[in-house]
Amino acid sequence: MASFVIRDVRIFTGEETIKEAYIHVENGKIKAIGPTSSAPHTSLKTYSKPGHTLVPGLIDCHIHADGANPIALIQALRFGVTTVCEMHNELPNVQKLKKQALEPDTASYKTAGQAATIENGWPIPVITAHDKSPETLAEIAKWPKLSNRENVIEYLDWNKKEMQPDYIKLMHESGASMGMQLSKPTVSLQKIIVEEAKKRGFLTVAHALSLNDTLEVLDAGVNGLTHTMCDQPPTQDLVDAYKRNNAWLNPTLNAIGSLTTEGKELQHRFAHDPRVQGLIEGDEIENLCNCMGFAKENAKVEYAYESVRMLREAGIDIVLGSDAAGPAVGTAFGLSAHHELYLFVHKVGMTPEEAIRSATSVVARRFGFEDRGRLAEGLNADLLLVEGNPLEDIDATLNIRGVWREGEACSVHVQKLEA
Repeated sequence: MASFVIRDVRIFTGEETIKEAYIHVENGKIKAIGPTSSAPHTSLKTYSKPGHTLVPGLIDCHIHADGANPIALIQALRFGVTTVCEMHNELPNVQKLKKQALEPDTASYKTAGQAATIENGWPIPVITAHDKSPETLAEIAKWPKLSNRENVIEYLDWNKKEMQPDYIKLMHESGASMGMQLSKPTVSLQKIIVEEAKKRGFLTVAHALSLNDTLEVLDAGVNGLTHTMCDQPPTQDLVDAYKRNNAWLNPTLNAIGSLTTEGKELQHRFAHDPRVQGLIEGDEIENLCNCMGFAKENAKVEYAYESVRMLREAGIDIVLGSDAAGPAVGTAFGLSAHHELYLFVHKVGMTPEEAIRSATSVVARRFGFEDRGRLAEGLNADLLLVEGNPLEDIDATLNIRGVWREGEACSVHVQKLEA
């Protein structure tokens, strides 16, 4: 495994900034970090990078690599996303992605395994609306159809044995934000899932897009939400519910902008930023320039922004997850994490440092990832090197000059790194 030193660089550890600093990586782990004046004299490969900033590798806590999309882990790493958290997939796809994540030039892979679904519940209607192929219908037929404690226990034990998930994903979607009427689990069923998951040592995360659905699934006791609501203005009840649970929020603002089509202009801007050339696949550019567009007229991205502002001001942890998915439109693996950082700063009012924390130390703490998300002795050398200062200008996160996962450099950036 790789060993090297980066020096003469600004370092943000995920918690604090060292203005002129070095980091010593040994066998994929951080051996030492501190002021450049205390850097060791060594024969190791050394990069001197004045005018650059080193931050922890980003963690995108919400993606969907449907069909074991081989681009997901590769493209994520190119954009400095060293860890991705998938939020629902079938067993063969999870197995393929776990195997792929052992290869060079891929992001680390975390998974919910198979989500806790019910008969005709989310996301079945939205999938079959555009894909009724025999293969897709055959896969859906194998999904859990939870209805009572007995089959919840059966599902969780199967998921734990076959998928080795890192958390459990609940679906709580009425369709209110999309003008649909969907089958939705009862709150009592969701409480059983949360209770039984907790017995097995799992965190629980939940999909919900409307205010009422969010309040219900928080009442069930989940640890966090994988979207914010967008169907109406947020209320104090929302803040109170998050506080009661000490729950966190992954708002997926970029995806909600695609859902309502209000984010299309910014999607185009990111897709055609000259800095992304060579990092993103052609089909991904086309996908990013289109919108999902199936939100109901009453759904507005401003409601989503407002909800995050309220929750942030109330002290609720906000974590970064893009909902990047393929072949779904409106997002792109890796790049959408930078889009979300931009929205956190320019639409929600976070400082750039706070936004970067949301994608590093905060998300690692809330998911229990103790070996990443910060730059500290003994942790994984998951690193993102950018030119400029993203702690002052969040746009600088795309000035990527180097990415390392567990000390191994992403090959697409090596030429820039050596320059």
